[in-house]
Amino acid sequence: MHTWHWQLWEGLPYLTCSLLAPWKHGFLTRQFHPRSPRNLTPVLQPNAKAYQVKQVHGAVVLRTGETRKPKIELGDDRDRVSAQELSSGEQNLCEADGLVTEQVNEAVWVCSADCTPVLIADGRTGQVAAVHAGWRGTAAKIVPEAIGCLQSQGSRLQDLRLALGPAIDGEVYQVALEVAAEVGATLLQADSGAALMAALQQLSPAPVLPDAEPGRVRLDVRQVIRWQLEHLGIAAEQIAIAPHCTYQDADYFFSYRRDRQKKVQWSGIVSGS
Repeated sequence: MHTWHWQLWEGLPYLTCSLLAPWKHGFLTRQFHPRSPRNLTPVLQPNAKAYQVKQVHGAVVLRTGETRKPKIELGDDRDRVSAQELSSGEQNLCEADGLVTEQVNEAVWVCSADCTPVLIADGRTGQVAAVHAGWRGTAAKIVPEAIGCLQSQGSRLQDLRLALGPAIDGEVYQVALEVAAEVGATLLQADSGAALMAALQQLSPAPVLPDAEPGRVRLDVRQVIRWQLEHLGIAAEQIAIAPHCTYQDADYFFSYRRDRQKKVQWSGIVSGS
């Protein structure tokens, strides 16, 4: 059984998972807001190089060497940006929702506020990945996409370890039937939407739960990801799911569904040798 532990950094709480114990990692809380990955990397490894992307709820996964766009020349009138944007470097971030390391001592980060942060580590190569998986990204199989990227670098499925961090729990995540069907179609095929919902609710643990409101169900994105991983051939003992719901725990986590504010917490992991 994998365990989750609260840690403190300068009095600020964050979560770690025993499954990823050999790697410096953390699922940070709202208490770290509004620090950026550059400022947060010392929480994990002071001398690691930080990487992030502009998240767009898609299924693009990049290697760390692919994360920077060409720098904009200050004298180029065709694409003017503000001095603040230039100093922050935000305008140079590539759009993606997953990052895979290529070298030792690289820290990859994703942010979330109800979506699932997934940290992946390879016990043989030491390389890691960080993935932002909302329902759209999960429908597009972004976590299997990240695993495929790791495999292209020599990873084997049996060596991977995956921790799914705090996210909105299925018991409180109400969605339209169409959304659940789009996500659920990554797991099962059925003749109709009603048949698909019935089949998904028969799985254990179920990724879709009933809802009293017509045309709605409850969607457990983390369980969908777990089933996607099982379909790939990844064993249950290689997967850990955090027992924390961002929507229900306002003390530690931002939740867009709860507060309708665009505030996020960050999750990161550092590659090893």
